[in-house]
Amino acid sequence: MSMMTEFKEFAVKGNVMDLAVGVIIGGAFGKIVDSVVSDLIMPIVGAIFGKLDFSSLFVALAQAPEGTARTLDALKKAGVPVFAYGNFITVAVNFAILAFIIFIMVKQINRLKKEAPTPPPAAPTAPAEDVLLLREIRDSLKK
Repeated sequence: MSMMTEFKEFAVKGNVMDLAVGVIIGGAFGKIVDSVVSDLIMPIVGAIFGKLDFSSLFVALAQAPEGTARTLDALKKAGVPVFAYGNFITVAVNFAILAFIIFIMVKQINRLKKEAPTPPPAAPTAPAEDVLLLREIRDSLKK
């Protein structure tokens, strides 16, 4: 079997296509959640904690060249190593919100799934004719 034939069989399986659709939708959903976090939630959190912008929190790990602005973007462009913990906080909040939303979605989907009804108990059936005959023989031997 050639490699192209094997790849074709692999690529057209249902699970691979489901995975591809899931990855594409997940990427788009991730962008939506990223926008919710950075554009809606983090400004509110920043306002509560004194107009703090988490994305600009950092610690420069080396001396900045003369004339370089003390902003995260300027220091990164100048090649100064920075410990950007504010960006990490934003990404961690983003992950927590995404995980919570996915949890709620899975919980709702599981709730909406209809459980398969349990089959009614089978009615007792009459024993087969050979079983009845064997029982008669057994009973007659006991006498």
